[in-house]
Amino acid sequence: MIRVVVVDDEALIRSGFGMILNAADDIEVVATAVGGRAVATVREHRPDVVLLDIRMPDVDGLSVLRELVALPSPPVVAMLTTFDTDEYILAALNSGAAGFLLKDTEPEHLAPQVRTLAAGGVVLSPKASESLLRGHPGSGPAVVDEEAARADRLTDREREVLVLLAEGLSNADIGVRLHLGTGTVKDHVSAILTKLRVGGRVQAALLAQRAGLLADVPNGMGDTPRRL
Repeated sequence: MIRVVVVDDEALIRSGFGMILNAADDIEVVATAVGGRAVATVREHRPDVVLLDIRMPDVDGLSVLRELVALPSPPVVAMLTTFDTDEYILAALNSGAAGFLLKDTEPEHLAPQVRTLAAGGVVLSPKASESLLRGHPGSGPAVVDEEAARADRLTDREREVLVLLAEGLSNADIGVRLHLGTGTVKDHVSAILTKLRVGGRVQAALLAQRAGLLADVPNGMGDTPRRL
């Protein structure tokens, strides 16, 4: 059972997401909270996944995110928002978010997204994916070249792992695909993050895309959620 906490200042969002997710056999919304109670609620209920509003009137969602990822056993955190500007997407991902979902996500997509997050994958809304995969603010040829140089430090096996990581696969799924033990995959992922000088799987996937390591570049994704 995947345990979820929903943090949002709007009661309609909290109750709506709760109803949708609780309808799934393998997901349970164990609590909902407003921003000021987010950290205490997560400490109390110890969820696997937190869906966290990025803009709340009583507290900054990014500040809450930083507190959550600093917990001894942090949950996977995906940001909820009605905005999809580069500024907020990048700030959330650079602060440790594992996903970025718009509040108007189609109901049938929500449970699969939570499952992907719980399995160690990365989920972004289509608009966020399109924006990020085009690049990021201020990135030019020099930045892309520098990222490509970092990617060149990877071994062939690490490149294989990175491509599957960028598809949203968990360590266990990558191990099955490449016939490797989960511990071995974890060691490869750690080496990848170190060599690329990034803080997490999301940033590694985005750098791989910008450096040209991923052949499957989306051109228009409609309403289907993108697993990086």
